[in-house]
Amino acid sequence: MGRKQAPNADENLTEIIMLRVSKATFDRLENIRSNSDCRTIPEVVRRIIDKDKIIFFHKDATMDAPMEILIGLQKELRAIGININQITRNFNSMAGERQRWYQIKRAAQYYNQVDTKVSLLLSLISQLAKKWLQK
Repeated sequence: MGRKQAPNADENLTEIIMLRVSKATFDRLENIRSNSDCRTIPEVVRRIIDKDKIIFFHKDATMDAPMEILIGLQKELRAIGININQITRNFNSMAGERQRWYQIKRAAQYYNQVDTKVSLLLSLISQLAKKWLQK
């Protein structure tokens, strides 16, 4: 299967230009390529020559640590929820009063864990809100 024909034949890249640059210039072009929407260095050069727009991407590395903590909290809360569901299922299937009290105590321990995790989560969210809503 061949390549699709360009709608406008004048837009085809038919001419070859050989160009040598210094290592510093090449590194600058590579830096532009790696931080932008350009896929190749020749594409960067074409956009610079044509004075086209190059879209740069910026990643805020300060958010990495809070995001890892939030992901960990999400996993822990999911695991605690699964444990509480299992305890509830066991509680509803048991007939003995003593066994039910044991299951209630276990569920209370998990709810205490949820309480500490949620308080940590709320403090993280308030810190993130202060950072995001700076004026």
